[in-house]
Amino acid sequence: MTNTIFRRPAPLMLAFGLVLAGCSAEPQAQGSGNDSLPPLAGAAIGGEFELVSEDGETVRWSDFDGQYRTVYFGYAYCPDICPTDNQRAMAGLRAFEQANPDAAAQIQPIFISIDPERDTPEVVGEFTDAFHPRLIGLTGSAEQIEDAASSFAVFYARGEDSDGGGYLMDHSNVTYLFGPNGKPIATLPTDEGAEAVAEELAKWVS
Repeated sequence: MTNTIFRRPAPLMLAFGLVLAGCSAEPQAQGSGNDSLPPLAGAAIGGEFELVSEDGETVRWSDFDGQYRTVYFGYAYCPDICPTDNQRAMAGLRAFEQANPDAAAQIQPIFISIDPERDTPEVVGEFTDAFHPRLIGLTGSAEQIEDAASSFAVFYARGEDSDGGGYLMDHSNVTYLFGPNGKPIATLPTDEGAEAVAEELAKWVS
């Protein structure tokens, strides 16, 4: 069995589908000089959660109030798509840091595990450390992760056990950008590479 990959949805299609769920739209990204409407304005994505950090501390969504956030759901034992997406996203963040360090400092990158059985705080910490020193890894109980994934419109499912006892996780692989108020702004184009990610961050973060 191989990882089922759910590519980044077209922002306008995703926003349109989720706006129909009945959320109020934002006129523009909070704090951004961009006057255009964010692709995910009004989408029902994101919300309060309670998870566990790499250090074993309780972390809540509200702890990041006042910061832009990138959020990706995946798992440390992922053989391909999670490392690729996070490498591109964090390379894009580094490029943005070099071009605009003050704005980039307002962004908190977050990785949330969908594999509570194997992704202990220590394992998640080792995974995130490989991509960016500021990338925070979060995990938790099966119930905590299920609640968080549901709030962020993320699909995941445990695959069948292999002969060696391991397993893969099927999951959506979307990197979200949220504003300082915790509302969704856009998805980051990790499928297009680090330069495209940096350009998208520059568009909305100031």
